[in-house]
Amino acid sequence: MSNGQQKDLVVLVADLDMEYAIRGLLGRSHALGIREGLTFNIFRHPERDLGVLRQAHEFLRPLRANYRYALVMFDRQGCGRERRSSSDLENEVEQLLRVSGWEDCYCCATMVLDPELEIWVFTNSPHVVTLIADGDEELYRRTLEACNCFPNGKPRAPKEVMESLLRIKRIPRSPALYAELARQVSLTRCQDRAFQRLRSVLQQWFPA
Repeated sequence: MSNGQQKDLVVLVADLDMEYAIRGLLGRSHALGIREGLTFNIFRHPERDLGVLRQAHEFLRPLRANYRYALVMFDRQGCGRERRSSSDLENEVEQLLRVSGWEDCYCCATMVLDPELEIWVFTNSPHVVTLIADGDEELYRRTLEACNCFPNGKPRAPKEVMESLLRIKRIPRSPALYAELARQVSLTRCQDRAFQRLRSVLQQWFPA
């Protein structure tokens, strides 16, 4: 495929929830501070987080000619190497990508969500309470106060806390919910390391 036919971005993720979340985010070009009209494809690895960690370079190797940039994302929780830091895991995957066709260090990036995707949900945004607690601010506050949290107030087991709130409020947990969260929640309030890095990388690749 010629450069004129290349798409802007290929994204490899671990599961359907992550796919929908990223699709929702990429639709918010203005909020991300990137140009509009990105052309991209998102793929899911059949072996989820562990598969992305171990095989992202093999999965993306045959796609190199079709895309200008590659983004890899998976959860630290469930990847099989939880004792290693997120940055170490990111560096490992990126090094493998660079010897598998993505040799330009500026054309590929890896984001490891620590501990998992749901950590992005818990931001200081009223949309979060609306979408995962049916607007019940008291329940939301009590649930967070009762759980084991990081110093920044985010739960150490974010998926478990989110699922608990959804269960109490009888809200179906679905990929569409993750897409809605990505479309509505304030991006400026998400201070998660992986999210901030994702935003920075996208701005470098696709300046507005």
